[in-house]
Amino acid sequence: MEILILAVVIAVVAVAVTSGLVISGRKKKQLPPAEPPSTTPPLTAPPAEPHVGDEAETPREEPRRTVEEVGLPTAEEAVETPAAVEDPVVAEPPAPEIEVPEPTAGRLVRLRARLARSQNSLGKGLLTLLSREHLDEDTWEEIEETLLTADVGVAPTQELVERLRARVKVLGTRTPEELRGLLREELITLLGPDLDRTVHTESAADVPGVVMVVGVNGTGKTTTTGKLARVLVADGKSVVLGAADTFRAAAADQLQTWGERVGARTIRGPEGGDPASIAYDAVKEGIAEKADVVLIDTAGRLHTKTGLMDELGKVKRVVEKHGPLDEVLLVLDATTGQNGLIQARVFAEVVDITGIVLTKLDGTAKGGIVIAVQRELGVPVKLVGLGEGADDLAPFEPGAFVDALIGD
Repeated sequence: MEILILAVVIAVVAVAVTSGLVISGRKKKQLPPAEPPSTTPPLTAPPAEPHVGDEAETPREEPRRTVEEVGLPTAEEAVETPAAVEDPVVAEPPAPEIEVPEPTAGRLVRLRARLARSQNSLGKGLLTLLSREHLDEDTWEEIEETLLTADVGVAPTQELVERLRARVKVLGTRTPEELRGLLREELITLLGPDLDRTVHTESAADVPGVVMVVGVNGTGKTTTTGKLARVLVADGKSVVLGAADTFRAAAADQLQTWGERVGARTIRGPEGGDPASIAYDAVKEGIAEKADVVLIDTAGRLHTKTGLMDELGKVKRVVEKHGPLDEVLLVLDATTGQNGLIQARVFAEVVDITGIVLTKLDGTAKGGIVIAVQRELGVPVKLVGLGEGADDLAPFEPGAFVDALIGD
């Protein structure tokens, strides 16, 4: 019996313990888990806007106008356009000063000193040989050599020596004055004193006179064209320049600079453009401006004779659509001697040369080239270049030229 009671007590105790454990577990599940501490800073309200009396200044009383006091714009003012803003004035470069060229009359006489070296070589050399006591065959051979060295040419030299020998034999006595006069007469005869050396710039038609300048590049062709413009301006003529040498770089710029110095307008085109077109425009502008003369500078390359012939022929044909071509001047370098004669032959086949301009004749021993080139082409030397100065291009005068060669 006691055992039964003891078992019941133990059973009751066990049930009580089990019930307590169940209740305790349920209470633990109902508790929320602990949250970790927050790292976000607490939010604070923004500061209030400043009010009068805090950070702002107390408003000041200012005078105010009423609606009646405010004037309204008139009808004219309402439609008035705003003033136009003027463009800034850009200063233009000053125009080049127009120069007054020296008069051409007697210019060769004033430039006689430029022929000093030619005088010593040719003129004085001949006078020295002719003054010898005995003029034997050796002396006459030396005279021939002197003439050939001066580029007089074979045929003119033989002709001159024969005439000198005959006249010296007839004279008998040979004073220095007589020899100088004799030599002067024979040289002037060789130069052709009766040849027409006028640069023709007067056109028969009612158009400007047209002068075409031809020659090899390097002979001073473009410079000569510019100097010729000065010669014509000095004679009172108005000039228009045509820069038809589009083959050589800067040829047009060079010609334009020459023209600006004497007030002559230059007609030009793009580099490598059609020379005939530029020549045509130059004559057209000369007619429009009623100029007296149009000077046309042409290209002078000789490496392809056919191309040169075609080009110059085209320029000539195009220019003649306005009127006749009055003058074709061939520019030759006096220092090239026989090479200059070869060039002259080529150009003479291309165009009808009417006159010759000899450049670089100063300070050389090649004065005889004047005689040789005239004999070769059958046309006169009309102008000679005797220096680098702007007014060193002179009309050719046989008497003054010979006097410069043989001295006083």
